[in-house]
Amino acid sequence: MSTRPQTRSDYRSFLDMPTRWADNDIYGHVNNTAYYGFFDTAVNRYLIEAGALDLEDGTQIGLVVETGCQYFAPLAFPDVLSIGLRAEHIGRTSVIYGLGVFAKDEQTTSAQGRFVHVYVDRQSRKPMPLREALRKAVMAIDGGDGT
Repeated sequence: MSTRPQTRSDYRSFLDMPTRWADNDIYGHVNNTAYYGFFDTAVNRYLIEAGALDLEDGTQIGLVVETGCQYFAPLAFPDVLSIGLRAEHIGRTSVIYGLGVFAKDEQTTSAQGRFVHVYVDRQSRKPMPLREALRKAVMAIDGGDGT
């Protein structure tokens, strides 16, 4: 993860996301735990819309095995956010997603995250190679080394 705020050009796909009243904490800004919900929503919505994730009948699912987040500027309800998404590394059975949280009209990130998903068989929970539709979807947002 970069130690400096990144720009919109560092990301390949975007999802607008309104903050909720419940996202704020006692200090008057979006609580750190809310960012992980933003990340999970952005990744899974992208995959669903790309036809790479079938929540009900799919045989392959992604399990989060690592997360991280850096914070650069506070956000607060009622901000509308733009969540940037890219694939930083595409492995045989895993994908490292990079996420950027932008205030609606800002060009640099207020926060940046990393989500590592290992893709497994839904029943056995054993890692399995990325299915073709999933590999195609993540290649479309490749912003890393492409492997």
